[in-house]
Amino acid sequence: MNLPNKLTILRVILIPFFLVALMVPCIPGGKWIALVIFCVAAITDTLDGQIARKYNLITNFGKFMDPLADKLLVCSAMIALIELERIPAWVVIIIIAREFIISGFRLIAADKGIVIAAGWWGKIKTVVQMFMIIILICDFGGDIVYVIEQVFIYAALALTVISLIDYLAKNKDVLKD
Repeated sequence: MNLPNKLTILRVILIPFFLVALMVPCIPGGKWIALVIFCVAAITDTLDGQIARKYNLITNFGKFMDPLADKLLVCSAMIALIELERIPAWVVIIIIAREFIISGFRLIAADKGIVIAAGWWGKIKTVVQMFMIIILICDFGGDIVYVIEQVFIYAALALTVISLIDYLAKNKDVLKD
């Protein structure tokens, strides 16, 4: 197993530690510990892709697991943030619905022997979602911060829909029999 794939697996392993730090109120500085863990996991997302492209270590495992690891990290964080009343549930439902649609689409493609890598809109969406999560975890409060949080929430939502449309349009041939 190459380094990019190990970084992807590390990102998945970090999720439960992130959630415990964020959600267990008796942990001193838990949200800051969660923030550090989330940032480390987010950095592994950037690193694994850069290393894989630079050293030609792109694998089918990586093409499949990297977006899945991103989905697990981001969706876990957003669901936890619903519980903490930092993001509306309806926004998270739309974002997770997009992820299920894309995952189902990837399964259809895989059944046909096609592995579809993440597109640029999806990558931008993931970055915006990760910044949104970081800002929401910090929970600094105040009117200006609230506006910034809302901008990130709705930008992430818009990019979720745009990336879904782009993904389906670019890969519509997968649905043809």
